[in-house]
Amino acid sequence: MHRLFQFKGGVVLKEHKKDSTALPVQPAKLPPTLTLPLKQHIGVAAEPVVAVGDEVLKGQLIARAGDTLSAPLHAPSSGAVIAIADQPIPHPSGLSAPCIVIETDGEERWRPRQRSVFNFAELSAQELREIIRDAGIVGLGGAGFPAAVKLDPRGHEVELLILNGAECEPYITCDEMLLREHALEVLAGLLMMRHALNAQRCIIAVENNKPKAFRALHEEIQNTGANVELVEVPTIYPTGSEKQLIQVLTGKEVPTGGLPIDIGMVCHNVGTAYAVYRAVEFDEPLISRYVTVAGSVAHARNLKVLFGTPLGNLIEECGGNRRTLRRVIVGGPMMGTAMHSDTVPVVKTTNCVLVESVMHDVPLPSRDEYAMPCIRCGNCAHACPVNLLPQQLYWYARARDFDKIQDYNLFDCIECGCCDYVCPSQIPLVGYYRYAKSEIWNQDAEKRQADLARERHQFREFRLEREKKERAERHKKKRSAVSKAGGDDKKAAIEAAMARVRAKKAEQDSAPKNTDNLTPAQQRQVDEADRRRREENPATSPRDNKAENTQDRPQ
Repeated sequence: MHRLFQFKGGVVLKEHKKDSTALPVQPAKLPPTLTLPLKQHIGVAAEPVVAVGDEVLKGQLIARAGDTLSAPLHAPSSGAVIAIADQPIPHPSGLSAPCIVIETDGEERWRPRQRSVFNFAELSAQELREIIRDAGIVGLGGAGFPAAVKLDPRGHEVELLILNGAECEPYITCDEMLLREHALEVLAGLLMMRHALNAQRCIIAVENNKPKAFRALHEEIQNTGANVELVEVPTIYPTGSEKQLIQVLTGKEVPTGGLPIDIGMVCHNVGTAYAVYRAVEFDEPLISRYVTVAGSVAHARNLKVLFGTPLGNLIEECGGNRRTLRRVIVGGPMMGTAMHSDTVPVVKTTNCVLVESVMHDVPLPSRDEYAMPCIRCGNCAHACPVNLLPQQLYWYARARDFDKIQDYNLFDCIECGCCDYVCPSQIPLVGYYRYAKSEIWNQDAEKRQADLARERHQFREFRLEREKKERAERHKKKRSAVSKAGGDDKKAAIEAAMARVRAKKAEQDSAPKNTDNLTPAQQRQVDEADRRRREENPATSPRDNKAENTQDRPQ
């Protein structure tokens, strides 16, 4: 039996999972339009490769990866591109962002596909990562980190690859249903990721409140003989968080500011493994995922949803009433974020749509409109799974002391919401931490811009000073060369220079002027100027070529 460890803190929550696992997963209805944000992942936004009016096929590339830390975007269905513009996106700010809007034709016509390989083991690790990258696969556990980047060990030796099937938040059951229905495909995807990382060991972790998913995986591991460990972990929130799951399985802690790869471990979600299998085996990009729809709906269930589908469509399909909505939360009740509208689309990181209606009493954790003062009870510190001091972080965030707050490891906070859950004063602690993080990031960005501007100014000053010194040095060399010459040579050089100037001026004065295109008035002005010049300096005045030519011309 695999030895398990325990992380500090955490809370035990009511699960609310049975309702959404009673029905089998079915495909969501195809909406008239699909709105696809260009950034559905951590990193640089994708760059469109289609234009308004273009016809697209299902699975066709519509936006390429903008950088190494990016992911391409594919058309979830066939149709026509009707807009590339800013649209509302599922973000707590309620702001808009660049999106590609596709009007679906209902035909679901696929682009040409071919099976990429018949045996993934024949591919090199780099070739496998390129297939995963081209398929636009990102982490489906919530963070949205490009999977191909995370599957690159970059010189590290990977001791352990963990497949995360814990899914510890209430209401969310999309990973559980995926394991029940596609355990073999998830296992195959895990082996492909193991090949890309050259990992020594593999563990699939499933919470002990998912017996059907555990049995399905156990049967497939036995049938295939795969060298993979299957481990049941306790149902304590937030066991499903990457760092806490690593600590439960190995007893090791990821260092502050570090990554799991720093201690030889990589953790991926079961949905990511399934997407990898579909990409390698069937040349299928990531265009859909399982999404749990729960809360104030008649039929809580999981749907296979195309990216770009509006949240309101899923709510109506599950028997919810869009006119009586009080809140729509994307994600779970602990770490999810409330949306400003139910028209925002499903994206790659959407794992749950949690509905609260004014007509139903749904037990969703919520904050009172007015939080009470902190009573310094210390409950938040006892519940924090990463051993922080939430109370101190709260005071410094509220005081906008962003230098001091970093002394308390603000960026180690995983925003799990345990401190919020146990706070008797109903203080929205995580909201303060998110605010402090965003302010620090903004200040860092402004500092980088100021540093860049200062460097440019300093370089300009340096360049001007260098050019000034170079000019002074050239003049000094000329003066030195003249001073070294003898007195007669110096006088001769000056006279020669003056002679050259006089010769050049005389040449310019004696040059014939083209008067063919002058008007009579302009010709009179030229003649008058010549006359005045001859009167002022008769010795050097040019002869009147026009009169001379007239006299010499034969009669």
